[in-house]
Amino acid sequence: MSRALLDRWQVHEFAPGLYAERRDLKDGRLDRFIGRLLGRCAQAGSPLRGRDLRRFAERVQALDAALLAIDEDGLRSRALAVRTALAVEGLAEGPLAECFALVREVCSRRLGLRHYPVQLMGGYAMLAGALAEMQTGEGKTLTAVLPAVAVALAGAPVHVITVNPYLAARDAEYLAPVYEFFGLRVGLIVPDLETAQRVEAYAADVTYCVNKDLVFDYLRDRITQKRVRAGPRALLDGWLAGPRSQSQTQLPTQTPGRASVLLRGLYFAIVDEADSVLIDEARTPLIISSDVDDPNGRALYEQALALASSLKSKGHYLLRPKERSIELTDAGRAAVGDFACGLPGLWRIPRAREELVEQGLSALHLFQLDRHYIISDDKVQIVDEYTGRVMADRSWERGLHQMIEVKEALAISKRRDTISRITYQRFFRRYLCLAGMSGTATEVAPEMRSVYAMDVLRIPPNRPVVRRDLGQRVFLDSDSRWAAVVRRAGEMSTAGRAVLIGTRSVAASELASLRLSAAGLAHEVLNARQDQREAEIIAEAGQPGRITVATNMAGRGTDILLSPQVRQAGGLHVILSEYHDSARIDRQLFGRAGRQGDPGSCEAIVSLDDELFLAHASALLGCLRGRVSEAGLLPAPLARLLRQTAQTAAERQNSQIRRQTVEMDKRVEQSLAFAGRGE
Repeated sequence: MSRALLDRWQVHEFAPGLYAERRDLKDGRLDRFIGRLLGRCAQAGSPLRGRDLRRFAERVQALDAALLAIDEDGLRSRALAVRTALAVEGLAEGPLAECFALVREVCSRRLGLRHYPVQLMGGYAMLAGALAEMQTGEGKTLTAVLPAVAVALAGAPVHVITVNPYLAARDAEYLAPVYEFFGLRVGLIVPDLETAQRVEAYAADVTYCVNKDLVFDYLRDRITQKRVRAGPRALLDGWLAGPRSQSQTQLPTQTPGRASVLLRGLYFAIVDEADSVLIDEARTPLIISSDVDDPNGRALYEQALALASSLKSKGHYLLRPKERSIELTDAGRAAVGDFACGLPGLWRIPRAREELVEQGLSALHLFQLDRHYIISDDKVQIVDEYTGRVMADRSWERGLHQMIEVKEALAISKRRDTISRITYQRFFRRYLCLAGMSGTATEVAPEMRSVYAMDVLRIPPNRPVVRRDLGQRVFLDSDSRWAAVVRRAGEMSTAGRAVLIGTRSVAASELASLRLSAAGLAHEVLNARQDQREAEIIAEAGQPGRITVATNMAGRGTDILLSPQVRQAGGLHVILSEYHDSARIDRQLFGRAGRQGDPGSCEAIVSLDDELFLAHASALLGCLRGRVSEAGLLPAPLARLLRQTAQTAAERQNSQIRRQTVEMDKRVEQSLAFAGRGE
């Protein structure tokens, strides 16, 4: 990799270790505060930066005529010259414009698609380490190939990170002909790959991967580093004999004294749906753990669950649903101590037994079936709250997963002890250059700058958005809300339009399905139970009269293509049946309609007893219930106030949890290092 490229990325030293990565940042409160201010300033100055992006796009377009006139051999000759220039000069504007123009022409010849000027702008923004906000349907997949080719030709490995294996495989296969033209090899990381296949995929010039797989592979490399440092002694450690991650993939076999690693380093990352990965999923650290045999485990968990069921919420424990935490009071600890009197094992250790009971309380009161998890093949399967997808072979730590298995009367799995862990915040800040793209990121621009030093730049749409926003209706109760949802879906379907009903959970999607079935309305359901049929369901969602009920799975990474009849009838109509914690996620769902200048409309039909309002605006609800009209609706100004109040409180709470997650991760890593398990 050229010195010019490192200078552009402002990298002057690397963290010590197996490969290139930035040092872990030691930022404090003042740093985060300044970062948030800079994030807001970047938003205020975005018109000026937008002018620079447009100027660069015009420079690229000016090369079109010359490239259109030359044959394949001529293109290859110019591509070779650009590769040499990028390797020597880094990402200088001259060779970069030539590179973008070549990629644009190759995509036109190989894929039949030619980048719009706004896509050129988005690609250039990402090379500056920014998050390009591009509306749904603007072609982010094709945009990402521009900076990926440029950086790969300059000599640095590129990771293009997506939110699920289907999208990673789809994009890698679709864009492979473009990369091959430039002599670049494409790798693909998906679950269940063997170690040798992973090493080969990461050795490629551009590697498409899923965020969780990538981070787990990085954690495995950290364990490898520890083993190499420890030398022969590490081979005697029983916990290194066969540790498994929460995705149940065994660590690569090691040779004593030799570092066999998966990744080549953390150079340049392009994160698709960056707000989902870097913000929404950043509340939970990723952990590699080892299985621990516990022959008396079931009896222990049954005892803890029975005791937790007998405790009283007002006297024995404090329940904080917003923070998803439970803490025993002094009376609760005393009750646990009385119960444990005479019992063996962990019951003799005060902190261990109290944590055990707190996990039992969490299983009972904080984790709900068909919301936080589903039961499939007689196993507890965790559901990603932000995408609605099953997180295959993942488990909760510290006995919580086993507690939920006992609660659901299932066979319990082995308990796992933590070996290595890291948060998304700490991992992605280690890239020499981090970029991203998303349809919704403006709302979190201050946090993006504060945490990841990444500005959010809004890229204008290629065509004007003609989607009609029909506003919101807030009903008194859930029954009235679902009746209105079904009525509106029937009206739109009869008119020949396609309908998408968005829900927050598996349970809500299935309740909506029951209501539609009772009304005689044919429909499809897309949630964690149907994730294997996602592509098939989405492919049909734009047909006349089609009604699709979906969790957030329908809001990320895939386009609902409209038939000509639906387009003529008015396009896709999106109904949001419950607001999310973040307005970004609502906006992401609404963005399914009206893509690339298509007609479409959207509306929110919610109720006062929705989870968001109960959890984050309960003080307002008492006053507002008396303001409901005779038609059962909350007046529009009060509805807007309620939504803004609840979502602001929820986002503030979630931001605080993300900060606490990072601090906890640092403390746990220190304790693991002290125990001989960390780096």
